Amino acid sequence: MKYQFNTRRKKYGTGAALSLLNGNVGHEVLAFHKKLPNYAVTPLHNLAHLSRRLGLGSIHIKDESWRFGLNAFKGLGGSYAVGKYLADKLQCDINSLSFAALNTPEIKEKIKDCVFVTATDGNHGRGVAWAAEQLGLKAVVYMPKGSSLIRAENIRHHGAECTITDLNYDDAVRLAHRMAQTKGWVLLQDTAWTGYEEIPTWIMQGYMTLAVEAYEQLAETNSPLPTHLILQAGVGSFAGSVMGYFVEKMQENIPNIIVVEPHQANCLYQSAVMNDGQPHCVTGDMATIMAGLACGEPNIISWPIIRDNTSCFISADDCLAAKGMRISAAPRPGTDTPFISGESGAIGVGLLYELMNNMHYQDLANRLQLDANAHVLLISTEGDTSPDIYEDIVWNGRSA
Repeated sequence: MKYQFNTRRKKYGTGAALSLLNGNVGHEVLAFHKKLPNYAVTPLHNLAHLSRRLGLGSIHIKDESWRFGLNAFKGLGGSYAVGKYLADKLQCDINSLSFAALNTPEIKEKIKDCVFVTATDGNHGRGVAWAAEQLGLKAVVYMPKGSSLIRAENIRHHGAECTITDLNYDDAVRLAHRMAQTKGWVLLQDTAWTGYEEIPTWIMQGYMTLAVEAYEQLAETNSPLPTHLILQAGVGSFAGSVMGYFVEKMQENIPNIIVVEPHQANCLYQSAVMNDGQPHCVTGDMATIMAGLACGEPNIISWPIIRDNTSCFISADDCLAAKGMRISAAPRPGTDTPFISGESGAIGVGLLYELMNNMHYQDLANRLQLDANAHVLLISTEGDTSPDIYEDIVWNGRSA
């Protein structure tokens, strides 16, 4: 792994504005999600044995494989953005809106021509397709080359039109943007650029539900609040959302925040290395087993939040994601609860294990204050969204 400590981290209240990610917004978003079909709080696993094994105070991991039956967290962002867009279109307050209300004949007549378009490696597109399906609306999804056929079929299962392109992720986003402009469709993309910021903000706000749930679950079980957050990142929307909520909630007691990316798509790490305060892109095929993190262009909305609050940026090898998947699936019998964590979901576990077990990184672990007083919160953002890849890694030992 490669790492870069952040010299631009700010004290609470002096960095990027967090008003769009505060506790009030989080509870508003959660209230919206509670009205959706299949809503349930996802599990927060206490990995007590692993924390003792690694010499840490505690490890908790939020298991988003249970979210809405979609096997990943992304439906939170897509559904909330659809809700906000339609609330604006109907000129009503989202707090008074539910998917049940949107399915009344009068409202369905007003929204029937809406078509949502997006680019995805799989999870975000499935979330958008699922949200559109609940309302009988059309979704069009473009996937980058090399995308899993199973993930594409899962998207089509929700009635969406889905195409695997010969483009990388960032170029697939540009294709979705062009199609939205040409066809008059609604671009529902989970990254932002100049002139396209409102919908990505709604998507980031949608992700807050899992952060609110995790915070409340820790409180309900009398567990310590996190001293450390390890957050995986692609464009940074998820990482910015979760850290924004916890920073605003914990204020002067901000956790140490570690952002981890794959080597082949480490745009946030590279931005930290450049250290000019600006987001920087990486290009190429970005071949990594962590398909959900294979993004080369930072979200310009989340970047200031990440820049001002992250303690350390880490660029990690695929083998750490594979290790995290195996540790999650096969704890020592009779100890921690086993759970299924996919390639992009398990990198936090694999990274933490490597930091605490590899003597080469002992100094890094010490500098990060990963010790017996550390209480670490991780998010497993997906389950086995591509079962064949999952089995190849967990059963057959594939590491890249």
